Amino acid sequence: MLGGFGLAAVAALIALWAGSPEVALVAVGLAGVASVLIVFHLLLTERRRHELAEEELAGQASFLESLVESFGEIALTLEPNEVLEQARSEAERLFGGEATLLARGEAAQDDPDEGTLLVPLRVRGEDVGGICIVRAAQFERADVARATVLGDFAARVYDNSRLRAEAEVRETERGRLSDQLITAEQDERRRLALFLHDTAVQSLSGVALMLDAVVGAIEAGDKQQASEVIRSALERHRATIGSLRDLSFALEPLVLRDQGFGPAVSALVDQLQAGVRIEMRLDAADDLAEKAQAALYQIIRESLHAAIRRAPTAISLAVERREDGHFEVTIADNGREERRRAFFDSIAERARTLSGSLAVEQGEGGGTTLRVTLPPYASRD
Repeated sequence: MLGGFGLAAVAALIALWAGSPEVALVAVGLAGVASVLIVFHLLLTERRRHELAEEELAGQASFLESLVESFGEIALTLEPNEVLEQARSEAERLFGGEATLLARGEAAQDDPDEGTLLVPLRVRGEDVGGICIVRAAQFERADVARATVLGDFAARVYDNSRLRAEAEVRETERGRLSDQLITAEQDERRRLALFLHDTAVQSLSGVALMLDAVVGAIEAGDKQQASEVIRSALERHRATIGSLRDLSFALEPLVLRDQGFGPAVSALVDQLQAGVRIEMRLDAADDLAEKAQAALYQIIRESLHAAIRRAPTAISLAVERREDGHFEVTIADNGREERRRAFFDSIAERARTLSGSLAVEQGEGGGTTLRVTLPPYASRD
């Protein structure tokens, strides 16, 4: 069309030069018609281009609206597995194909030009699975970008859901441990009250009665009897002081606070040995926090007392730190089989207050091994 306009203009110039104004006028008219046609063509072309751009933008907006709706559907899901299933369903709806969930580490073909697209699901560099989408049409670069955005969002929601579920489990466990701790404290106070009533209180009551007898003997002028009763009262008084000192040492030995875990357990072993060979490896216990050491000391004290009652010839005690950071406490003896299940329950309760666990191994011919495992955060770090 531009060529026609140019020819008409050249023809008009030639006609004027040749002295033919009529021909020149016709050529000018043709040039005008050609220019009008050019303008009309340009208008139609530009309008069509705008219409195509509007259609493309409308399609993009529609897809983005669908993508946002997919995000909303995925975000409403609470369970981690439900998040991945909802992401798979939304991928089918958005891309018009068949989507399959892949397990962690599972491989699949990825060829967008052949209608197969693999969308990895990763959170902080960790592979949590993937979505494989298959359809008849090939995947354009824009489709790949959209699918990647969908996968990133689904992986983050999955991670948040997993963290929320873990937090709920920890909170439930914390509440259960708190209730157990309160119950254990109440039981300890009750046992302590009964122990004091049956031992120290009864003994001191006897001393008071003996002193009353001394007063009566003195008033009656029987100094010899008064002297004998006073000596007996002093012996009972000293015995009561000794029992209270032992109780204080059992509750919280001063050597544990002043010298550390190893010397405290060594002092306990010196009191309990009674002809039993006890081997100890306690170096890793120095890495435990102070509260963990105090609780572990009570576990070892109860376990050793119970082991002595089973009449063993040898006991081994070890506190070790494994490569994974966990602490493992092993108390093993070759005595008779432990038949009191309440003893194991008591040790397990004490281990749970430290977020630990108890494993019990008993041989057919006798012997008992207790393994208490404590988490890495029980350390001083």
